[in-house]
Amino acid sequence: MRLIVGLGNPGPKYEGNRHNIGFMAADRLVRRYDVGPWRARFQGQTADGSIGGEKILLLKPATFMNESGRAVGEAVRFFKLDPADVLVIYDELDLALGKLRVKQDGGHGGHNGLKSIDAHIGKAYWRLRLGIGHPGAKEKVIGHVLGDFAKAEEPVVERVLEAVAHHMPLLVAGNAPDFMSKAAQDVGAAQPSAGKADAPAPKAGAGKSAAERLLEARKAEEATPSDGLARKLKNLFSKD
Repeated sequence: MRLIVGLGNPGPKYEGNRHNIGFMAADRLVRRYDVGPWRARFQGQTADGSIGGEKILLLKPATFMNESGRAVGEAVRFFKLDPADVLVIYDELDLALGKLRVKQDGGHGGHNGLKSIDAHIGKAYWRLRLGIGHPGAKEKVIGHVLGDFAKAEEPVVERVLEAVAHHMPLLVAGNAPDFMSKAAQDVGAAQPSAGKADAPAPKAGAGKSAAERLLEARKAEEATPSDGLARKLKNLFSKD
């Protein structure tokens, strides 16, 4: 059996927060697979079923983020699970939005949810980190993580959640490398090529040879007797 934990804060006030992307991922798994419905259990909301033929229990702690370990620890003890049977899905400041990483064990990186889980079950559990990006300044972090995703970010969030749900059978089966490769490919393939949307307008004369531009300048000189050829050429070629 696998315990899959989505981290977040309970209540409608926090639903769209970046800090709640773990809850969002858990909800997506319930909708996609034979899991659910949600019910109150282990100081949180749980949904049981199977993914890829593997029995799983989904858990969204209702203890608020900094006490997440209480709910996780209770479920682990009840089912006599090893930490390696636990997968925690959570937000990662140090990854750009649209990036995701999987690893087992490691530090908490300042994440209060992980700090609490470490204290209750140790560090040998699996982590699925979903990037939310960093605001750039330490004093902006709290407002960033407890703020909702911007409208422009929502399509990327949707791609990440869909990729995680679609390829979760691989991760449940213990195939972390293939999960990472396929999920990252799905998210990246849906993104437009960099620079296309914001490409600057072409400069006047772009794509023309120097000879063609010189000929145009001479024609312009004939039509504009008050302008000297040297001046016209300088104006034209200074744009390149």
